[in-house]
Amino acid sequence: MDPYTPRARPSTRKKKLTLSAKEFSKEPSFIAETSFVRAPLNSRVSSVSAAPKSKGKAKQHDSLDRVPLEIQEALILEDLLYVLMGIEGTYVTFHPDYSPEDDDPLQGIRFVVASSLDTSLRDLVERILPLGMYYTAISSFIELRSHLDFGLVNHALCAAIREMLKDYQTLLSQLEHAFNTSPDFSLQKLWFYVHPTIHTLSLIYQLVLELGTADDSPNDLSSDESPSTSDAEEEARNEALGLGGAKLKAVLSEINKGDMDVTGGSGIPVKGGEVITIIYERMQNMSGDPTANTLYHTLLQSAGKPYVAMLRVWITTGRLYDPYEELLLKESKFIDRGILAVDYTDDYWEKRYTLRDGSSLGSNKRQQTGVPPPRTVSGRLPGGACVPPLLEGWKHKILLAGKYLNVIRECGIEITQDRIFGDDLSMDDEKFYKVLEDAYSYANRTLLQLLLRNQQLIPRLRSLKRYFFLSQSSFLTHFLDLSTAELRKPSKSVSITKLQSLLDLALNTDASGEDILFREDVKVTMSESGLYEFLLKIVSVNGVIGGEDGEHEGGHGHEEPKKERERDDKKVLSANDALALDYSVKFPLSLVISRKTILRYQLLFRFLLHLKHVEQSLSSMWIEQKTTPWRRPLPEHQDFNRWRLRVCLLRARMLSFVQQILAFTTFEVLEPNWRALELKLDKVTTVDQLLRDHVDFLDTCLKECMLTSSKLLKV
Repeated sequence: MDPYTPRARPSTRKKKLTLSAKEFSKEPSFIAETSFVRAPLNSRVSSVSAAPKSKGKAKQHDSLDRVPLEIQEALILEDLLYVLMGIEGTYVTFHPDYSPEDDDPLQGIRFVVASSLDTSLRDLVERILPLGMYYTAISSFIELRSHLDFGLVNHALCAAIREMLKDYQTLLSQLEHAFNTSPDFSLQKLWFYVHPTIHTLSLIYQLVLELGTADDSPNDLSSDESPSTSDAEEEARNEALGLGGAKLKAVLSEINKGDMDVTGGSGIPVKGGEVITIIYERMQNMSGDPTANTLYHTLLQSAGKPYVAMLRVWITTGRLYDPYEELLLKESKFIDRGILAVDYTDDYWEKRYTLRDGSSLGSNKRQQTGVPPPRTVSGRLPGGACVPPLLEGWKHKILLAGKYLNVIRECGIEITQDRIFGDDLSMDDEKFYKVLEDAYSYANRTLLQLLLRNQQLIPRLRSLKRYFFLSQSSFLTHFLDLSTAELRKPSKSVSITKLQSLLDLALNTDASGEDILFREDVKVTMSESGLYEFLLKIVSVNGVIGGEDGEHEGGHGHEEPKKERERDDKKVLSANDALALDYSVKFPLSLVISRKTILRYQLLFRFLLHLKHVEQSLSSMWIEQKTTPWRRPLPEHQDFNRWRLRVCLLRARMLSFVQQILAFTTFEVLEPNWRALELKLDKVTTVDQLLRDHVDFLDTCLKECMLTSSKLLKV
């Protein structure tokens, strides 16, 4: 079969569709249309091909001097219907100084009326003209703030304003219909209908103007910034990452300058909590105006919906969903719970989730690291760092509620409390704050129950007291007897595995009752420095831990650091002085028994162990002094007899002193403070209070054991 070959189509149709150049020039093009909707008002939109109007020259039009008053009113009415939509008319035109390229669109377009208009009509027209400026400014604001960079709150605000403009546009369509159909429609009737709208749009225009001008100008910001205000920690991190070069900094500054031209001097646009704050402050300042109060209240409710929705997710699930950084909270994602195994600063609990304004519950001082500088004009913190005034007193409970739930969720426990939060709540509703209180109480109660009951926090703390504070120290005596030979070696030559097996043997020998609990979590470790040298380093850097009045050794510790380091390296540390215990716990108990608290337990244990070791050494010396060489009288050597007597008396006094210190430490410091801690734990109501009470207990024990005074440590 022959292959099919399609026939060529005749070109008659193509000839019919061909237009001459003259006909093509007459054919209207869709490019000249600013909108694909052919509304009646679009007939006056200037085409692209039209010559641009030069700045400062008004469009030429016929004079109204000899036109009858009725015709003047009809012409002006037609122009006003265009002007109210932001379109230039024939006799009502743009201001001579208006330039689309130079003027700020958020200021609106100013209109002027022809000078030849009758004075009786001019006054009424000039009262109506601000509506055109308000409408153009509000429309420009909606178009600009609908961009993704401005966040969900701005989007919700623009949607609410757009709904209000729909009512305004409906009114204009009704007025246009009346103008086209009713012969009685006059300028007075137009004023009667639009008069209430002028006040409403002026309120929206003032809000839009404040939101648009709240950003700092780049010039103001650059003049305020100085090298002294830069963050030292951030500079060190940039140097480590290779971002500290002068050329690279210059490039980054140019990029930031370009960003500031778009989003304001701070680099952070007006969004999130700052938008809600501005609306709320305007509502409070104009509370005497019922129209303004109702309008701003409606906008506050609409703009606050996404903010409340993000808060709802946070306080009900512990998840922070804030894609545009609008919320008063922020998350440091590089800090996870794995850091708890090696972290001595509690960064997971303190810095994983924080408030953007830098405030903390424990202290009145604000952290400056990571907090953006306030606006130059208003003094408010920018963006999400600005906490809405309605939430100022609740911000700490909001933070803690989500933090507690986040811990519970990471433990694999399902959280179900969505029923407590309604869908129609707003920030100015009393039910909203009742819901916040209920969510905080639920999260706090659930985590406390998880720690105290499910995770057995109290038995854990009792085991720490038993092993580190030597409340029942028979296991330690047995362990020291078994490991005497090993502990005489230098710390770097000791076998940790052998010591661990001896400790397990000592713990399992006489274990009964509560002694059996958690003994497998106790581990042997060797410190790299002596106890008192380590404490002196801490005191020399941070001052006196716990604080003695007027005493601070901050500058003394840095006089000869190299010599001290060389002296420490030459000194051989014995295993008896380096021996310490460690304790391993899993999440979420690691929040309470963190590395920071275990370090305090280790310092107290090493102090007690040192006292025990000295007591044991002095007691063994007494056994040696009971032997014949020490007891045999030597009449011909009276000085030697007196020397032996002085040695025995010194040993007895030293033993008595060490025993008194040991008794004071255990019975006067550790035991009373432990009883006080138990009473506090019985009455504890929040997890943060539990954490503070535990750390305060350990700090008090260190201070009362005289381990925080540099004068005593240097003796």
